[in-house]
Amino acid sequence: MSAVRADSEPGSRRATRVNLDARIRQGRARVRSSAYPIVQAAVAVAVAAAIGRYVLGHQYPFFATVSAWVCLGFSADRKIRKVAELAVGVALGVGLGDLVVRLIGSGPWQVALVLLVAATTARFLDRGVTFTTQAGVQALVIVGLPSLGASGGGFGRWTDAAVGGAVALAVTALTPSDPRRPVRAQSRTATIELVGMLRTLARGWRTGAVQDVEDALVRGRASQPALDDWHDGAANARELARLSPAWRRHRAELGALGQSAVLVDRAMRNARVLARRSRSLVESEAPHELAGVATAVDALARATDALGTALMTGATPTRARTELLAVTRSLDPFVLAPDDWQVQSLVLLLRSLSVDLLEAAGVSPDDARAALPEL
Repeated sequence: MSAVRADSEPGSRRATRVNLDARIRQGRARVRSSAYPIVQAAVAVAVAAAIGRYVLGHQYPFFATVSAWVCLGFSADRKIRKVAELAVGVALGVGLGDLVVRLIGSGPWQVALVLLVAATTARFLDRGVTFTTQAGVQALVIVGLPSLGASGGGFGRWTDAAVGGAVALAVTALTPSDPRRPVRAQSRTATIELVGMLRTLARGWRTGAVQDVEDALVRGRASQPALDDWHDGAANARELARLSPAWRRHRAELGALGQSAVLVDRAMRNARVLARRSRSLVESEAPHELAGVATAVDALARATDALGTALMTGATPTRARTELLAVTRSLDPFVLAPDDWQVQSLVLLLRSLSVDLLEAAGVSPDDARAALPEL
């Protein structure tokens, strides 16, 4: 039993390290994609606070900063209508909260009353969910914490909230964003994860290192958040482009990015199956013909890297298609592993992965399948 523990502990630590590395890579990618919007929001918060303090004379313009941050957030796909909806919702909630506190004070029943009034009024004025939510939240903050940020007398907190919303609107109007930029960055992050997994898997097959195969599987599983972010980001940006006349011209590219996200996700799932199925082959003492298949996987990794670069820059993935077609045409199980049916089964899985990547690169499904050698 102690020997089993001794063997399992290093593997467990290594899996933890692979997972941690994946989290760090994906975290850095999220920070890079959100850095500019966050800097914009920080500047807007400072401007709103300065207006509240030095122009309006409020000592603690708390709601000016809250309103600016709530309206802008950290997303790059800001839309003027959404920012305006949030700004009005925050101002409405703060104004109603101020009114309730001045007329009837604060307490449990006042909290219930102000939420009822704020939510009902917001639903009457606008159908947006965020509008009603923010109106209710800000009203609850005012009544629940009546001394928080109190400044300026009268409806000072309401004017602070209005200032923060106005600053957020100005930032959004003066710095229009490109909805493709964050989705392109997400596509690169996700494809890098697939490239890394394929390279680790190929190394394990070539050297017979079971630990590399296990690391590839762990990395593949840890990549799912990056793939989900890409898929969700493409869907959100496509919806915004459908509604916004200024972004409508990008609908085709955003639709293609969304479809590529689905196909790369499918390719990653096939790669995980490859890693699971191949572990027993690498562990066995019997020799297997994995070197040729490892070369094909390395070539797929290079082509996927070229695909990720093209998706990130918005270029046509000509190089990726050429390399993927070359690999796909070489995936004949009876050539790569003529005498080993177990390795042949891996090649069959690899064919599906390659077709998914070809489709992600813009090749039609029929042409992608036609590139496969006949069985």
